[in-house]
Amino acid sequence: MQHNEMIGKVQELAGLPDRGSAERATGAVLRTLGERVAPGLAEHMAAQLPPDLGAHLRAAAQDAGRDGRGRAAGERFDLTAFAGRVSGRAGVPDDAAVRDSAAVLEVLDGALSPELMDKVAADFSADLGELLPSGRARGAG
Repeated sequence: MQHNEMIGKVQELAGLPDRGSAERATGAVLRTLGERVAPGLAEHMAAQLPPDLGAHLRAAAQDAGRDGRGRAAGERFDLTAFAGRVSGRAGVPDDAAVRDSAAVLEVLDGALSPELMDKVAADFSADLGELLPSGRARGAG
């Protein structure tokens, strides 16, 4: 999936007023997602995305390496913390951050390989699983 198509879908799904808002939301969610999942998984996800979007995931993975975390462990935080990070990065209220996160994850579900999205879903706690498309949320654990 190409960059413009992804941003357009995020804008539509989240009901955002313009592409700039969709770009900010997508970047904020990808960066936060990159912090939450294992750095190795973030790198694999980035490889399947357009380079400018994958850069958000790679930056989080690189930060994890500098922080001394291995490639197998992401930060552990819940939905409240996830939404708070997205909110701060995108400059939106927490409820909008949850809505935007769900939209970005739905677009990612169509852009990434099913196997990779299965790994993301498996890494999510039950509350974070609420952000995933309904077919994936059942696998969150």
